[in-house]
Amino acid sequence: MPEFTTAPVTDTTAHELLSEYFSSRELTFVGGTYAVTFPSPEQFDPPAGVFVIVRDGGRAVGCGGIRRLAPHQYEVKHLFLRPETRGKGWGKDLLADLERRAAEFGATEVVLDTNATLTAAGGLYRSMGYESVEPYNDNPNANAWYRKTLTA
Repeated sequence: MPEFTTAPVTDTTAHELLSEYFSSRELTFVGGTYAVTFPSPEQFDPPAGVFVIVRDGGRAVGCGGIRRLAPHQYEVKHLFLRPETRGKGWGKDLLADLERRAAEFGATEVVLDTNATLTAAGGLYRSMGYESVEPYNDNPNANAWYRKTLTA
């Protein structure tokens, strides 16, 4: 079972995971050039948001974060698991952990954007109750947007 710990996005481990995530996206991005944008640290400082490191036996193997967009709306960002951990259900565990944290900050809704070429990610989001919505941002890397209402 993975462990979830919080860290600033400026933390060495967080930066390493984000760099690996962005590099993997650049290598497989379809439809142009992948725009790398490291997150602004203040967006992931509680209660504006939080950044989570996924650990397996102490080893960092993934990450993800949430950030506030509106008083009761948070956005899931940078959901990433290293390839050796995929298929274990940890993506669901991480997403559920981020949703829980968003609810603790007062969120009633979470949103996210992704690229349709990430079929496993889209399947994960739909299996967790996310519904397709119209674009809510102008992320050049995204072509699919989702939302989920959080229940108490």
